[in-house]
Amino acid sequence: MTQSLTPQSTKQKISRWLYSLALSCALPVLFIHWLVKFGLGKKDFNLHRLNRFSIYPEKISQSDILIHCVSVGEVTVAARLINTLIMTNPSLSVTVTTTTPTGAANVANLLGEKVQHLYLPYDLGWMMNRLLNRVRPKQVLVVEVELWPNMIRQCAKKHIPVTLVNGRMTDRSARGYQKLSLLIEPMLQSIKHVCAQSQRDYQNYLNLGIVEDKLTMTGNIKFELENTVSGVAEPLVSKFKGENRKILIAGSTHDPEEQIVLDAAKSLISQYPELLLMIVPRHPQRFDKVYELLKVSGLNIARTSQTNTSSASITEPHTDIVLVDQMGVLTDLYHYADFAFIGGSIAERGGHNPLEAAVAAIPTMMGSSTHNNPVIYNALKASGNLFAVNNSQDIVSTVSHWLADDEARISAGQKGYDVIEGNKGALQKTIDLITLPQP
Repeated sequence: MTQSLTPQSTKQKISRWLYSLALSCALPVLFIHWLVKFGLGKKDFNLHRLNRFSIYPEKISQSDILIHCVSVGEVTVAARLINTLIMTNPSLSVTVTTTTPTGAANVANLLGEKVQHLYLPYDLGWMMNRLLNRVRPKQVLVVEVELWPNMIRQCAKKHIPVTLVNGRMTDRSARGYQKLSLLIEPMLQSIKHVCAQSQRDYQNYLNLGIVEDKLTMTGNIKFELENTVSGVAEPLVSKFKGENRKILIAGSTHDPEEQIVLDAAKSLISQYPELLLMIVPRHPQRFDKVYELLKVSGLNIARTSQTNTSSASITEPHTDIVLVDQMGVLTDLYHYADFAFIGGSIAERGGHNPLEAAVAAIPTMMGSSTHNNPVIYNALKASGNLFAVNNSQDIVSTVSHWLADDEARISAGQKGYDVIEGNKGALQKTIDLITLPQP
């Protein structure tokens, strides 16, 4: 089945033209911003990032499939899908696009040389056309929610089918799409199929006008986790864990969550000196700022990038807090921890995915901002694995309970693992809906 170009009304054409015009006006400012950052030697503003302007300094290879992910979480979903597809189709060639450096780093970490990575251009028709002409994919997969009107239109013009996998559509996003219906409706009608995460997502796509024949409730690929450890985090943990220490991981944190967790740690460590807090900020550009915050706490602070992990003589059980200022280690770190706080949930960011902690069979905590993954949140909370916390005192109370009662901590962790085992199957359902190119 090929993609077809959906006819548009005059109002819809004008809406798309105004959207493209606004983006075109912003383009020079965005390019100057890149140029300044590149001139200053900023790590994330390298020549590869010119892909966002449809400039390709590197050699581009053609691929059977182009998979677009916005950032870290979506790349993790894509990696599970890609690894499974390549396992049964070793000759399959794949290009993965992201829009953020953290997403690019995750592609390199999880997929390495298995795929070609490019940054997705800004959503102008000529830029998307240039990308598709270079990669020449037989189909495009978009992970979760990152849909762009001109990208979908260019795929339709070239008869390239677009499938949305692990499709997510929050109530908030659906309301926003409805306000932009003149722009969004033709895009949604041009999509070949939507694999929805949950009944909520299915219903919201239905309400936005996607016909039932193009919708399947496949479930959430994020549940497709294996309880395995790569070992990448072991050198970090071995320097600090020490005997009888308990580790609290604060993963994917945002401002002001580091301060909230820090305040909780001060109170907890005064009563439980064996506790070790490891903080992993979501964005690498905040590493230095978080380190400055931690330094004035009066506690013993270490930073993984400044720790000699190759020397066995530097085991530091006296360290109270470790700032993990490295990418690609958080998933493994959960397996060395005893309990976790999942960031983006007290900060109003919708909450990051708690499943990577749950599969490690440790209990988790989150704030009230959980609209990114409500099905996951509700399932873990109902099971007794995930606990709601809104401030530092809530964290103190919850962690104190687990520190005082090992049996309760272990039981809560196991319940999260059981939820994951009971929700598998989305990956295979999604693969069944993807038509692989014939060799």
